[in-house]
Amino acid sequence: MAKLAFVSLYFLLFSVSAFHMMRSARGQEKDWCVAKPSSEQAPLSNNIEYACSIVDCRVIQPGGACSLPNNLYNHASVAMNLYYQFSGRNRWNCDFGGTGLRVITDPSYGSCSYDTFGEV
Repeated sequence: MAKLAFVSLYFLLFSVSAFHMMRSARGQEKDWCVAKPSSEQAPLSNNIEYACSIVDCRVIQPGGACSLPNNLYNHASVAMNLYYQFSGRNRWNCDFGGTGLRVITDPSYGSCSYDTFGEV
């Protein structure tokens, strides 16, 4: 039984390593988390509240680099990405009850740079 557990653990660790190596080989080192466009407003509000209780969301406050456009989808996307980057960019850190979407195209716009979030 212990041997089976060891083999299973080894396979899991090997699989995770292989995934990261393949991801690096494809040049997809960067990814971001945004709100699904089909998400309802209440979960997006909850996502902002949750994410901003853990990370600094000043960029979506009035006058912040990502405050405009001033809408729930935009603010949720920024807050969710802040949390995702801060938490290590694991796929489960972008789930948000099914309202998160991992993307490989940089969602930055204007003065709002999603790239700087991981460095905060």
